[in-house]
Amino acid sequence: MVTATGTTALEAELLGIAGSVPDPELPALTLRELGVVRAVHLRGADSVEVELTPTYTGCPALETMSLDIERALHAHGVREVEVRTVLVPAWSTDDITDEGRRKLREFGIAPPRTRAAAGPVPLPLGPTRTAGDGPQAGSVPHRSLDADPVHCPHCGSPDTELLSRFSSTACKALRRCLACREPFDHFKEL
Repeated sequence: MVTATGTTALEAELLGIAGSVPDPELPALTLRELGVVRAVHLRGADSVEVELTPTYTGCPALETMSLDIERALHAHGVREVEVRTVLVPAWSTDDITDEGRRKLREFGIAPPRTRAAAGPVPLPLGPTRTAGDGPQAGSVPHRSLDADPVHCPHCGSPDTELLSRFSSTACKALRRCLACREPFDHFKEL
């Protein structure tokens, strides 16, 4: 059976298996929820090609993702699996599913904000710590000037500040909630 998009039922089933692999850096999310598994194509009776898009160039998790997809499809009986990196269309945080965003919040990570329109993403060169010149010893930290604030995944407060542009991974920033005082990761928008 071939669907309206040209995908066979078997390709759709294999896409589901490849997409069910947990992300190695965010194991609460599957690769489908992260939006990085793009397609599975049958290349023969027992051979498939998987299209995988990294979240950014040089993502260190890409090799692990590929190996985990290969293992999952081999366990399903597919003899030959080729995982091909696809850069077009580029991955965007808008590719994260609603379920993925919910799981990020439950995991204590503020999900990326959604963009209002498609197209180029402005990347402003803002301050590295807060909206001001940075805290002085004993001073109250400045608050973010973002029009669409990042909400705390713990208490939901929009009153948060940027502590560092990078956190445990390059795709996350370290923030702190000024209401509940808890630090948290924020999955940066791309």
